[in-house]
Parts: sequence; C-alpha cells; structure tokens
Amino acid sequence: MAWANTGSELEESFVHQFPAIRGIQAGKEYYITMCPLKLVPKLFLFDEQEIPAKLRAQRKVNQSRVPAISNYMINNPQDYVFSAITVSIDGDVFFSSDVNVGQNSKIGTLKIPMTSRFVINDGQHRRAAIEEALKIRPELGNDTISVVIFLDAGLKKSQQMFADLNKHAVQPTKSLGILYDNRDPLSQLAVKLSEKVPIFHGLTEYEKTTISNRSIKFFTLSSIYQATKELIGKESDIESHGDFYEKLAFDYWQEVAENIPDWILLKDKKVSAAELRREFIHSHGIALHALGRVGYSLMEQYPDSWKDKLKGLRQIDWSRSNVEFWDGRAIVGGRINKSHTNLVLTTNALKQSLGIALTNEEQNFENDFLGDRESAHE
Repeated sequence: MAWANTGSELEESFVHQFPAIRGIQAGKEYYITMCPLKLVPKLFLFDEQEIPAKLRAQRKVNQSRVPAISNYMINNPQDYVFSAITVSIDGDVFFSSDVNVGQNSKIGTLKIPMTSRFVINDGQHRRAAIEEALKIRPELGNDTISVVIFLDAGLKKSQQMFADLNKHAVQPTKSLGILYDNRDPLSQLAVKLSEKVPIFHGLTEYEKTTISNRSIKFFTLSSIYQATKELIGKESDIESHGDFYEKLAFDYWQEVAENIPDWILLKDKKVSAAELRREFIHSHGIALHALGRVGYSLMEQYPDSWKDKLKGLRQIDWSRSNVEFWDGRAIVGGRINKSHTNLVLTTNALKQSLGIALTNEEQNFENDFLGDRESAHE
C-alpha cells in the first residue's frame, strides 16, 4: 500500500514502525508483528464501557476476569504464554519489503501513522491484564506479544470479525484442562491418582467431562479432581505437603473401591461400565464428589477408624430403583442432577448411612428436604 494524503516528509516521520510479515486472507492484506507489552495499553484501545452494544466492536471487558489473567503473568514471569491479539486500524499504512530478502518479500517493516486508531477485535481481556500486570512487574514491559493487524475494518466489519473469531472457539473440557495443567498441584495429584489407584487406572476419561453410554471408561478426570479436592479440603497446602496428601488420597480411594462391590466386579471385568452407568448411582460424578466430602468428614471425626466406618458403604443400595433413598437427592425427575443442593443431599444420605454427623449447613439442607417431602405427601 502507499501513503494516503502524506503531504510532506514531516508527516511521514510521525509513524509507528513494526517489523512485520505480510499475508493475504480473503483477498485482503493483513500483517503479523510483535509489540512490546509496555506499548500494548497505549496503542490498542477497547471501546468505552458506556457505548451501547450495537455501537461497539466487541463485548464489554469483564473486569472479574482481568485479575486472574494478570496474576497469571505476575506469578509466572518466566513461562507465561499468550496467544496473539487481533486488531484493526482505521488509517493507511505503508509496508516496505526487506531489501536484503527481495523487493517482493513478505518480510519487512510496517509503518502506521500515529493518527491511526487501533481497535481490538479479539484480546481485550489480555490487553487489560497486561496493563495491570505491568504496574506490579514493569520489567515485563520489554516482553513482546504477537499482533495480527487488519486494515480499515469499520464498525460493521469489526463486529463481524469479533463474531467470526469467537464463533468457532471451543473451550477445552475441564478434564483436558486438568490433564495439561502442570502448575496446579491438585491437577497433578488428580492425574497421579488416575494412574495409581487401581479402580481409576484404565477407567478414567481424560478428555471429556461426560462419558458416552458405550464408553469403557467409568470416571472422568474432572470428577476425580473435584472429589479429591473435597477429600483433602479446599485450603490444603498440597504444594508443600504433596506426598502426604497423595498417600492420604490414594489410601482413601482404594478403601472406597474395596467397599463398593460393583466397582470390584468392574475392575475384574465381570461387569461393563455401560451396565453400571445404566443402573447405579455410584457410576456418576455426583457420587464420587459426595464420597470426597464424606472422606473429609471421616478423616476429621474418625482419624483412627475411618476405614472401619467405610465398610458401611457395602450396605448401601446404589441402584437407581432405590427411589426412597435417591429420589430428590441424586435423582430429580428421573435424571441424575448435579446441582449444589443435590450434591449436599447426596452427601447427607451417605453420611447418615455411615453414622457421620452432618455439618450445620448440611443439616439445614436436610431439614428443608424432609420438610418439602413431607408436604408433598400430605
């Protein structure tokens, strides 16, 4: 492209210059460059919050998301990773090819007038987080982030770009996020348990948070994660006492498996995962989650005899046909329900079967549940 309305060499001197690669997409030029983080808040704007949605090029910045992203940068200055920011600009630009490579080279320098306006099409939360992180760690300002630049988009085009960029974006499943999260000690613990606890080994779904009817898998990694989080307590310092919690969790889940006969049959391949999923509550994530909560209370109330207490699991009728026990707790309207209320009520049922005292919160839920059931029978 050539300069438009340059008028003089002086006007050409007021430019931003970026090393860039020129590309073609849908018949139009675009550019990829690297930008120092310290320039990101100054150059790249997001639309003011008070502008109506129809007049903005993207969604409002969700301020609650920003601290988590900025803290990620602050706490991991040596190995944080950001994908590219996508922006559009409303001015003319000039791209000069690198003479050392050739006149028609796609590598060169992109010059953008300082009067041009950059608008973010994708990446406004990263931009806001970078601005906050630099206040705490200004030394990160010399790091760079890749930027994809489109030209003269205009409002309607920018809105369509935002829609297109986000239409096909798919968040990784919870299980896959846990599997690949090497920073979170609880994620690492969940993965270890899935490999070392005999009942989990070979029966854990690592990529999905739900299991299809025909799958040979029985647990999801996300359910093991959630259940173990409840077992060891949300405030536990796993990072400093990893071996202790790993042994505790291993022993607990191993003991639970020994006291659910159907799980033993599954491990011995005498029954299929699909059969158990159709007929029994213990094959669903809500049961594992509730068992994690039960374990926490057992360790707290019976630190020396919790294994003996778990033998009571053998007396529980886990079948879905046990309507009196499960209906309104794990099952609502004939379907498994994973809401917080149902998790608490399922936990209550297990605790009461094992003779474990309920917490005040659990007792309140229980009272409401029994009151509603009594009213329904009147």
